[in-house]
Amino acid sequence: MNDRLLLDSHVALWVLDGDSLGESARRAISDASVVYVSVVTPWELGIKRALGKLDYPDGLISALAGAGFEMLSITAEHAELAPTLPLHHRDPFDRMLIAQAVVQRLTLVTADGAFASYDLTLLDARH
Repeated sequence: MNDRLLLDSHVALWVLDGDSLGESARRAISDASVVYVSVVTPWELGIKRALGKLDYPDGLISALAGAGFEMLSITAEHAELAPTLPLHHRDPFDRMLIAQAVVQRLTLVTADGAFASYDLTLLDARH
């Protein structure tokens, strides 16, 4: 595992809430040289919020920046890789996170077991 991390969307909320995040994951995030949150995250969470599937306070992007996280933009290389990934995971937001982690060589922090089917470095957010 490297010390450059990308947080899955639910993990970003867990960090802000102080909820559900495991101690090893919390320590890795604290010790990382850089922690990214994808621009996909506010988009995905905003859709889920609008559908009534979850709730979080206004100002998500400011809160993530205040926590010291850097926003990771989508590049053409990310966009090219995402649709070519095997269909182990069908969620387009998660597929983009996987593509970003692969291209940027980041450790993806997640509690989503479906990510393990891909060739990337993972950190279980529950531990």
